[in-house]
Amino acid sequence: QVQLVESGGGLVQTGGSLRLSCAASGRAFSSYAMGWFRQAPGKEREFVAALSWSGGTTYYADSVKGRFTISRDNAKNTVYLQMNSLKPEDTAVYYCAARILLTRNPNDYDYWGQGTQVTVSS
Repeated sequence: QVQLVESGGGLVQTGGSLRLSCAASGRAFSSYAMGWFRQAPGKEREFVAALSWSGGTTYYADSVKGRFTISRDNAKNTVYLQMNSLKPEDTAVYYCAARILLTRNPNDYDYWGQGTQVTVSS
């Protein structure tokens, strides 16, 4: 069992930056691949970024590639999402999730946080 808690969301202007954190508790965090997903009002949850248990393999959605960076610190049981050059279309609730094997598909993830709101004003 893994419990996940996101933080770091907020209101930012277009072009600004935010860093989201996802703190994990429970067993063997370092064994899990981690993903970030987002859901805007009226839209389905979509993949943003994911990385392997070691951090050696990363995946990004095309819409965030070059602007967002996913990373993890297994000693702190935390995964991060650094978001730069934010756009209004990045506005959403952002969720972190965990599963053993790395994938982009949100339906494959076993554990989810409660989400943190990111709002980008134009």
